[in-house]
Amino acid sequence: MFLEKNNKIRTELFQRVDLLTDQQFNEKPNLTSWSPKEIIEHLVRLEKMITKGIKFQLANPSSPHAMKKPIQLITIRVIKVKAPSYIVPSGEYQTIEEMKALLDDARAELLSLYASTDLNTFKTKSMKHPLFGQVPLIQWFAFVGLHEKRHTKQLEKTIKIVQSHKK
Repeated sequence: MFLEKNNKIRTELFQRVDLLTDQQFNEKPNLTSWSPKEIIEHLVRLEKMITKGIKFQLANPSSPHAMKKPIQLITIRVIKVKAPSYIVPSGEYQTIEEMKALLDDARAELLSLYASTDLNTFKTKSMKHPLFGQVPLIQWFAFVGLHEKRHTKQLEKTIKIVQSHKK
């Protein structure tokens, strides 16, 4: 089930950032790439946006039914999707602990929504994704973890570069 997978991915993500100092966490590997902090902020913004979108579609009587999509493809980093401006990170300095708390808060809100709604409702309504089109609401809960897995791969590369700067 997606809950266990999402928890495992989150644990791996936190283990990686816990190896950094707050300075390294906020350091960009180069001028065009995101810092580890910005990667986490992007995840926070996306998860909050997904929760907001699911709430909107649950209240939308004309939310369309959609077929399941191959959302697992999101983990393949050669497939590039430009992040919409509302989920692009700010670049503001924040500590690892602050960002972990924000990410945990975003997850708690999403899980609360999941627990408070009938599963069949999630299967009969959908929300649009820029790459996959209309995705059933039920798939968005797994998507959050898969998206986080995608960015964990990015984070690994970023951390290697940032840690090499101190040598």
